[in-house]
Amino acid sequence: MARRKYTEVEEKLMTDIAYNLKKLLVSKKWFQKDLAAAAGLSTSVVSDYLKAKTLASPGIIEKMAEVLGVEKSDIDPTYAKLSERKNPSLIPMVGSICAGNGIFANSNVEDYVCYPFPAKKQPDFALEVKGDSMINAGIENGDIVYFRKSDWVDYNGQIAAVVLNSSDEGVLKRIKWTEGSPLMTLKPENEAYEERQIRPNELTVCGVYMGHFKPFRELN
Repeated sequence: MARRKYTEVEEKLMTDIAYNLKKLLVSKKWFQKDLAAAAGLSTSVVSDYLKAKTLASPGIIEKMAEVLGVEKSDIDPTYAKLSERKNPSLIPMVGSICAGNGIFANSNVEDYVCYPFPAKKQPDFALEVKGDSMINAGIENGDIVYFRKSDWVDYNGQIAAVVLNSSDEGVLKRIKWTEGSPLMTLKPENEAYEERQIRPNELTVCGVYMGHFKPFRELN
C-alpha cells in the first residue's frame, strides 16, 4: 500500500518525534528492536518512526512513552502541558469553523496545537474544520487550519475564515471578486457545493489561511 502524503506540518512533527525517540533510545542504551519488543510493535514500524517516514498515532505515542518511562510530551511536543507551553510554535485553537453548510466559530481557546516552524512567521490561531467543501484545496473534515489575524484578505482568491454578519455563521472559503461588481464570492473547493454571493459589509474576515495539519486518523 502506498504511503499517504503528509503535510509540511506533519513532516516537521515526524522529524521532531524521530529526534526525540533517538535521544531516548541512546539514553536508555536501547536498540530499535528493544523498543519494538517492549511496545509490541514491529521493528519495521519503529524504523519508520525513527526515520520520520510515518506519523505515530496518539495511542502509539502513549505506548512508547509508557515503556520508555517518559511523558508523552518527551516524544511528541504537541503533548506539552499548558504550563510548559513557552514555545511560540504552540498555537491557540479557538474552536471549529465550517467548510460546508455552516457552524459557529468559537472565540474561546480550547487547546493548543503545534506549528513546527519557529523560523517562520507564526500563526495567530487555529481552527478545526467541519465539512468537506474545501477538499480540492487539500483541506478535509477534521483538519486543523492555521490563520493570521486579519480583517481582510491579502489578494483575490485567498482562503479565509469568514463570519457572516447576518447569522454569526463561520465558514472557510476562498474570497473572490470581479472588478465593477458590488458582490464578493465565497467560493468552495468542492463541486458539490455552490458559490455564495455576498456584499462586503455582510461578512467579517477573521483571519487568512497560513497552512493546515492533518491529525492522525485510524484507518478502517
